[in-house]
Amino acid sequence: MKKTLALAISLLALFMSPAMADPIRLVVLGDSLSAGYGLGPGEGFTDQLQKALTAKGLDVAVVNAGVSGDTAGGGLARLDWSVGPDAEAVIVELGANDMLRGLDPAVPRQALDTILTRLGERKLPVLLAGMRAAPNLGPDYAQRFDSLYPDLAAKHGAMLYPFFLDGVVADPGLLLEDGMHPNASGIAVIVEKILPAVEDLVAQAKR
Repeated sequence: MKKTLALAISLLALFMSPAMADPIRLVVLGDSLSAGYGLGPGEGFTDQLQKALTAKGLDVAVVNAGVSGDTAGGGLARLDWSVGPDAEAVIVELGANDMLRGLDPAVPRQALDTILTRLGERKLPVLLAGMRAAPNLGPDYAQRFDSLYPDLAAKHGAMLYPFFLDGVVADPGLLLEDGMHPNASGIAVIVEKILPAVEDLVAQAKR
């Protein structure tokens, strides 16, 4: 009887061990920068991030919820079905298209504020990936746009990665021919730089 009970406990421990658990589902809610615009299989942000996390020994499933051309408002409109009930952590990478269209920074600020509020209500850890305004939009616009990311991260207690294109945007060799989107090598730089923050995000995911 004791041997049978011990065997049962051992089997239960085995099936409840982290090795048997489902991977943490990390959803990347973004635009073309994270969707993999212009890139081949395995070259996009989510694919390269998945590979990097796996190499770190982390059991994470990275979900690509990027839509090329999406504004922050577009991300908000599809939030519920893009970040499903099985999501356990979220990277929010939105706002670049609002800036490129010259929208008042108050517009993406409000949309991102709502996104972070709703994710907060679901108790999901969030990494907010910031963007910076193009120089031609002027210093006033840049101040208003650039500041919305640290402001919202502080307000909602979200993690902040200040600039998604850090180390890439000023290097033509890391961009596609359009001069805006990162190529595969550029994505590799982004993943390398953002990886420590993503590791912290995954550590916050509740199981």
